[in-house]
Amino acid sequence: MRWSSAVAQEPQLEEAITNAAAEITSRMDGVEIDLAVVFVSHHFSTRYQDVLVLLSDALHHTHLVGCSAGGVIGGGQEVERRPGLSITAAHLPEVTITPICLTANHLPDADASPTAWSDATGIPLDPISHFILLADPFSFPAPQFLAGLDYAYPRSVKVGGLASGARQPGGNALYLDDAISHEGLVGVALRGNIAVDTIVAQGCRPVGETMRITRAAGSILLELEDKPALELIQELIYSLTEHDRNLARQALFVGVVMNNMTTEPRAGEFLIRNIVGIDAESGAIAVGEKLEDGQLIQFHVRDADSSAADLDLMLSRFAEGNLARNARGALLFSCLGRGMHLYGHQDHDTNRFQEYISDVPLGGFFCNGEIGPVAGTTHLHGFTSSFAIFAPSHQEKH
Repeated sequence: MRWSSAVAQEPQLEEAITNAAAEITSRMDGVEIDLAVVFVSHHFSTRYQDVLVLLSDALHHTHLVGCSAGGVIGGGQEVERRPGLSITAAHLPEVTITPICLTANHLPDADASPTAWSDATGIPLDPISHFILLADPFSFPAPQFLAGLDYAYPRSVKVGGLASGARQPGGNALYLDDAISHEGLVGVALRGNIAVDTIVAQGCRPVGETMRITRAAGSILLELEDKPALELIQELIYSLTEHDRNLARQALFVGVVMNNMTTEPRAGEFLIRNIVGIDAESGAIAVGEKLEDGQLIQFHVRDADSSAADLDLMLSRFAEGNLARNARGALLFSCLGRGMHLYGHQDHDTNRFQEYISDVPLGGFFCNGEIGPVAGTTHLHGFTSSFAIFAPSHQEKH
């Protein structure tokens, strides 16, 4: 297994593709490119249709998946607010690559069997496949799709993001092999001699104590610890330092513990969701996630420092594991709200990744929503950096 990643910043599409492809080719030392993952910034929106033809001339590859982007990541470098194109290429011996292309109309019902999901995706239920997924945010119900995949393929890793190269329906480009589409979802399933692990950094810091939900209705949080939810929030904000109080007033988040067996949750075990509404009269709050009585939650705040600390913690945990030592390549699906917007400078997350996991090619893009697992369940996130790290699952044949 071999990976390489490159980024080009030339304002002319032909030159950008030629230069990035040449860099990839030189680094791959003549081995076959089984998969190319390509992201194109919105600065080339008038030429999205030309990308595949130019790439087929510049880079010999078997399969390709990619999309339009608000910013691109390649060669361990983040390119924002200016033209950019990234290519991440992989030589994957003993790995079967199966393309996936779906529209919302082709999704099985919520109560469909795993077989129905296998029929829809074309991916067998066994052996284990891992998924790289790219969807259009305007036309595809990603949360519904991810719930179905988790049900049908519970042992599989699912990572990816929502295309971010357009502000209106029909404006994004989704690439799969030699075809382009402007709606739905594209992706690839990888099975065989490949292991995939994830780092999902949601960029938040907990404040206050964990609390138990004593009454909820769907996504409406009514009571915490037998008190109106809003009353507990007001008490929490009053108890915070001035710095954290200001953060909480700007944006307070709810961290939901997804594993009901966890009694002392740690960072990485919370699913971070927005507070989307407050009813001052009843004391109820609306949260962007379905809630259940008995679940533990903890409120969270976010700023550049807490986001950086959360990323460091997630990366340090991963770096201690076996897969980190065998990693050959990685993809980063990062929120448009991170990068320069959050940190004030570029390359923050990619630099931190390289400090903990050196010499691993890293590509990706800035998304309109990031796909990655928390506590074993796959979710669509916001303000998150979701990394996928790839390694052989067993010793390769020579």
